[in-house]
Amino acid sequence: MKAQGTSAAVEVTPCSVNVTSSDGVPLSGSHHPGPGGDTIIAVCHGFTHHTRHPVTSPVLDALGGSAPVVALDMRGHGRSGGRSTVGDRELLDLDAAVTWARDAGYAHVATVGFSLGAAVALRQAATGAARPDAVVAVSGPARWYSRETPAMRRVHWLLEQPHGRAIARLLGVRLDSSWDVVPPSPVEVVAAVAPVPLLLVHFTGDQYFSAAHAQALVAASGGHAQLWTEPGDGHGESGTDPGLAGRIARWAVAAAATGASPGDATSGDGSTVRLLSPADRRAPGSEVG
Repeated sequence: MKAQGTSAAVEVTPCSVNVTSSDGVPLSGSHHPGPGGDTIIAVCHGFTHHTRHPVTSPVLDALGGSAPVVALDMRGHGRSGGRSTVGDRELLDLDAAVTWARDAGYAHVATVGFSLGAAVALRQAATGAARPDAVVAVSGPARWYSRETPAMRRVHWLLEQPHGRAIARLLGVRLDSSWDVVPPSPVEVVAAVAPVPLLLVHFTGDQYFSAAHAQALVAASGGHAQLWTEPGDGHGESGTDPGLAGRIARWAVAAAATGASPGDATSGDGSTVRLLSPADRRAPGSEVG
């Protein structure tokens, strides 16, 4: 993806991307040409983040060291219009990013989502209009209404209380009204991602979602998903250092190009995840199984 006559400096300079989702929301973001190639990574950031966020921006740069990257601010975030539906209609935003990438001439597209963006990436890969060639979900929830950690109880306070919604606006999120109909949760749709290669990444000390979420997604995928269990107490972009970002990008490029998951289809630390019943897959304290 290098235009004839451009310098190397121009080749690696991010450029603005402006598209419109299929339901009419204007979306803004950036394209990082990176090292070139015919496979691009479409990134879906976490809740309260955006492509210029001081935590997200370095992750985009690190991913861009191994592959071209396109990233849009989700609706209700950053420079994009609309209001956040907290994982419902955001799959249309990721549809728009994948469509842009294919229209730009990339032969293969891998999606990488973080936290809320991981849930969006799973739902979009399963039911979206522009399915990717590979998916990576970092620190994603298995189900909605998860309140088993203090961090998630704070998130629900932001979403559900009038004062919380005002503070969310101060954090840069413009929230839509509450769901009229609860959308399918990631654990309900993850099996439909196959045969698209799928990588799940979980941090052992994640303050938002316990390991039960990652285990539930692996089990519900029927063993299709590959799981990396990473050390540290980070979550989403905050836990993704340049080294991990590079590993994720290389996995995504290889999986998208070949249609197969590189390496062993078990967890990154070599352990396996036993299949669990739906009741066993429910994280402690979750209202929805």
